[in-house]
Amino acid sequence: MKKFFSVTIFTALLTFLRMGCGLVIGKFVAIYTGPTGLALLGQLQTIANILNGIANAPAGNGIVRYTAEHSESGHENCAYWWRACSRWIIILCGIMIPLVCVTSPLLSYLLIGNKEQYPYIIIIALTLPVSAYGTMIVSILNGYQSYKYYVLTGIISVLISALIMILLTRYLGIRGALYAASFQAAIIGIVTIALCIKKTWFKIVYFYGQVTTKYMYDIRSYIIMTIASALSMPLALIIIRRLIANNCGWDVTGQWQAVWKISEAYLAVITLALSTYYLPHLSKIKDNVELKKEVFSAFKVIIPVTMLLSIGMYLCRDNIINLLFDSKFSEARSFFLVQLIGDVIKIASWLIAFPMLARGKVKWFVYSEIIFALNFIFLGGVYIHFYGAHGANYAYLTNYVMYFITIFLFFDKIIEK
Repeated sequence: MKKFFSVTIFTALLTFLRMGCGLVIGKFVAIYTGPTGLALLGQLQTIANILNGIANAPAGNGIVRYTAEHSESGHENCAYWWRACSRWIIILCGIMIPLVCVTSPLLSYLLIGNKEQYPYIIIIALTLPVSAYGTMIVSILNGYQSYKYYVLTGIISVLISALIMILLTRYLGIRGALYAASFQAAIIGIVTIALCIKKTWFKIVYFYGQVTTKYMYDIRSYIIMTIASALSMPLALIIIRRLIANNCGWDVTGQWQAVWKISEAYLAVITLALSTYYLPHLSKIKDNVELKKEVFSAFKVIIPVTMLLSIGMYLCRDNIINLLFDSKFSEARSFFLVQLIGDVIKIASWLIAFPMLARGKVKWFVYSEIIFALNFIFLGGVYIHFYGAHGANYAYLTNYVMYFITIFLFFDKIIEK
């Protein structure tokens, strides 16, 4: 676990920078647009996450896994999967870009509630290829465990994209924030590619060329898992926000969204370390007994850290709200307790679920993502009806308790080869 802590320190630097930029961006958006603007921005960011998640599907965990597994055999042996990834990116973007552009008014109406936001959705669609290739480069860095360069690339990308969002929000208000959210992933992709272009493995021949069915199939498994993840929970969140808005109004939805964003920000310290160190490390472990040992040793370290972070967030919630937002968000303090308890259970669940990604267990991963996203929506609908916006937090906690119990009970089956 020593290496995990060193990686955590590096990734924590990146995470804290992201949080710091998030503080400034959140403050700007809150001041210039208020709770309603923050809720609208949250909806568009979720749409961007869904579309980028699908386009980036070939370039994520599959590339991390196969690069990590074959990193000692030379770039040529990793390139089989990189070429397959490029082929899949071209296929997916070729389908998505025209489809999203044509249906953007309908998507805007269904997901946001009006048709006026469709130009932002078109921008997201047109920039998908850049985002996808940027993600592939980051995944290669991760697979090679080039942690310092991975963090450096992330830091520069975050600073540039945050500066653009701040300037656009400052001078264009909510429109500027929405424009920035639309092409933020593409900016990060451009910066990442520019920073890595001189790497020894950054050669056109490694990314384009003959691809056999085997490697296309290997990447396809991760595409299915990533698309399931990119669609299930983000769509569930869009529906949950609409349920809160329909029952309590967009202002209250913005209060709830503020706490959700805070939760995402502080948990990123843990989740980034997991995806940077934990996944490549698990991918290299072939023995089930050793895999179990690694999972439960990580559990004993990471859960106490997550609990301490959650307690700190709860005790400092008023200061955090004042720092991040303004007096219009004072009601958000009441959403913290249940959300933070749910966060601890979420991380516990992810720790024992990561072997699904490391072992490429497509059916387990896809079924669990879809079933528990639907469960979250169902619980949210019931709880929001009775408890208002707080019902969304109760649904979040209940859903992750059920997810944890399910994965724990079937853990041995999940890690079977």
